[in-house]
Amino acid sequence: MPKSLPIALPITLRMYRRLASGLVPLAPALIKRRLKQGKEDPARVGERRGLSRDVRPHGPLVWIHGASVGEVLAAAALVGRLRDLNLRILLTSGTVTSAAVAAKRFPPDVIHQYVPYDSPRYVARFLDHWKPSLALFIESDLWPNLILAGAARRVPMVLINGRMSPRSFPRWRRMHGTISALLSRFDICLAQSKTDAERFSALGGRDVVTTGNLKLDVPAPPADPAKLERLMAMTRGRPIIVAASTHPGEDEMLIAAHRSLVGFFPQLLTVIVPRHPDRGSAIAGLVTSSGLTPSSRSREELPTATTDVYVADTMGELGLFYRLSPIVFMGGSLIHHGGQNPIEAIKLGAAIVHGPHVFNFADVYEALDGSGGARQADTQEALVKQLGLLLAEPMVRDKMQRAGAGVVEQLGGALDRTMTALEPYLLQLRIEMGAANA
Repeated sequence: MPKSLPIALPITLRMYRRLASGLVPLAPALIKRRLKQGKEDPARVGERRGLSRDVRPHGPLVWIHGASVGEVLAAAALVGRLRDLNLRILLTSGTVTSAAVAAKRFPPDVIHQYVPYDSPRYVARFLDHWKPSLALFIESDLWPNLILAGAARRVPMVLINGRMSPRSFPRWRRMHGTISALLSRFDICLAQSKTDAERFSALGGRDVVTTGNLKLDVPAPPADPAKLERLMAMTRGRPIIVAASTHPGEDEMLIAAHRSLVGFFPQLLTVIVPRHPDRGSAIAGLVTSSGLTPSSRSREELPTATTDVYVADTMGELGLFYRLSPIVFMGGSLIHHGGQNPIEAIKLGAAIVHGPHVFNFADVYEALDGSGGARQADTQEALVKQLGLLLAEPMVRDKMQRAGAGVVEQLGGALDRTMTALEPYLLQLRIEMGAANA
């Protein structure tokens, strides 16, 4: 239940609040710019100012906030458990892509809203309208005014699936008073790993508990059976590599790897699924300039016999491509981004290759590499070698798939531990529901 709140705010947060209030007149210009960049939904920009056309449902409302696609997907199984308790869910995120994923992956009764800009005025409007009964913040998207206003209204707040990266931790240590004032507003902090828990405790978190990574309990992504059958018919008999959630700087390396490997595997098809689909045309241009032939899914093209690289620049179709190939390179790892989540691919039978930069999922990749469920490629040469081995040796590939599946099963259970930690808050909501229905 909510704890007594610290009274004094450090000067950094007082200054932040004043600055955020003072910048409100600039919000229209900011929104206009973001609309031009495709970063806002023109039909829903009011939500960024705390306004909503949706009506708050009757009874207790659980508010779950995550920054973007990864956090929204991490909440999927948790949302299912909460709905089983007849609780209504408000899900907020900050990106257009996460809103599209939420619309595809969640039932209609799960309300999605864009999180308001972190101005006291907009945050107050949001909280006045939705009046959440319980707030669950995923990982580390900590907006100061949102947190401070929620705590001031005595909304029980829990940090779930908490992660503190090696890059963020030393930065926050230099601003200990600031981060401590925010973390102390949470009733409890549920951390992904022991290391994360130690970092949150050192930064002022209270009641820090290690519950594991919810992303390990996320169900495999769905796929449209008709679309899958069509893709399989168009690619049958071809060796396929899927490069998932790639970032700028990686596509060039994957295209070069394809050029090296096609000499040994003449029918090779490489599927590049960019993390941000709007990069599709740029990737297709890279493929063409390298002397290869691309096809682009956003243009409703299917891979033909002459397609070398299929650019899968659409949203929400990773489930299709993970089912298409048993060999997956996980993006965000050849550059200093920190690596993308390999769990969904493994659940669909993939052998994983990744680069050296995987600190976003350090514990997961350490366990996968140690068990033989994944292989690391530090250089262009190593990338070609590892992908070539998996193309040439089905037995090696199968062994990796089994090892990876074993690691995912062993590391799972975060959902059950998270629900156990939330039980006191959920019990209170059930009591409120009973009183309202009496």
